[in-house]
Amino acid sequence: MSPSDSLESWIEAHRQSVIDVAMDLIRVPSENPPGAAYPAAVDVLVTSLETLCLPARRVPLGPGREAVVSAIGDGPPLYLHGHYDVVPATVAGQFDPVVREGRLFGRGSADMKGTLSSMMHAVAALRDGEYRGRVELVLVPDEETGGEGGMAKLVDVGEIDADALGAVLGEPTSGVIWNGSRGALTARVRLEGEPAHVGLHYQGRNAVEGAVPVLSALLELKAEVSEHRTTLAIEPEAARRSILMIGGEVHGPRQFNLVPDRFEFTVERRFNPEEDLAEVRRRLEEVIRQAVPEGLQLSIDVFQEATSSFVPADHPLVTALTEVVEVVQGHEPPAVLCPGLLESRFYGTLGVPAVAYGPGLLEVSHGPDEWVEIERLLDSLRVYALLAERLAGAPFART
Repeated sequence: MSPSDSLESWIEAHRQSVIDVAMDLIRVPSENPPGAAYPAAVDVLVTSLETLCLPARRVPLGPGREAVVSAIGDGPPLYLHGHYDVVPATVAGQFDPVVREGRLFGRGSADMKGTLSSMMHAVAALRDGEYRGRVELVLVPDEETGGEGGMAKLVDVGEIDADALGAVLGEPTSGVIWNGSRGALTARVRLEGEPAHVGLHYQGRNAVEGAVPVLSALLELKAEVSEHRTTLAIEPEAARRSILMIGGEVHGPRQFNLVPDRFEFTVERRFNPEEDLAEVRRRLEEVIRQAVPEGLQLSIDVFQEATSSFVPADHPLVTALTEVVEVVQGHEPPAVLCPGLLESRFYGTLGVPAVAYGPGLLEVSHGPDEWVEIERLLDSLRVYALLAERLAGAPFART
């Protein structure tokens, strides 16, 4: 299998369009949080699809939130999945895209508005060819804040076909295939005591001092957690360990001469696919509750729960994608565990295999100088189109 002459001719004729659509998307400041400019981003997506003579359907997900779907062909679909929200800008000018020395610069160029353009053009190329199967674009908001306002709702309204061949997420994978991702449990822990003037400190209950044994217990749990190592492929060796992070957010009183009556902090638990979400939550809450001193009030607000995901490296979706990437790139990409959280978990809940492969580099995503190589955008277009053809030519049974 190799990229056909007809596909190469199509890409050459649409090269500038790939760049232009990516730049149009980058110009929309769809920052999340707070979820800004979503309607404008959807308008650009719909207009771009219609310009490519592709269908475009808006799916309401809640106030100010829509997904965009576009499908061609018949049969069980292959989903090409992307998100149009981006992390907030950190320097001026990130929503003013620039092409320089073969690279497209701008917020979302790597994660992942450049990829959205590659995916849309891949579907258009398939439509203009003799594609025999079904491929469907799924473009959602709210990925950067956990997906509950985006992909989770799209699943709830029944938009995803449980009989699908699979899904490919266009995340910035730095040239590898992510065939799994960790799960996440994030909690806000709040301790409440009694305020009092420092001169009458004996009348108060110090929430900060009360937090010390809780934090100590969590440090002991962190040591326990770090002994959990995944057996899946991931580099470097230290990345195999499960994660417990304390204090991503910390809040407390700001009056220096008042006994602090509250102390609040977050705990972030990232767990490997071999671990169970329910047990992770049970153990975390147990450790916290047992360490709280008498006289303090405790609340634990779990505001993010996400399962892990995993597709075996020998699964037909992974092997087909590996073969296609090798054809396009000239080398076989490894299938490894993603160090973060992926929306593949939403497909996994339906039994649909989902992996990630995209043109961006994780190392520059979310950074002040985010960029993606133009040639990588075109290579990803080739990969997505050839993968769809490969799967349509030989539909496989899911495992």
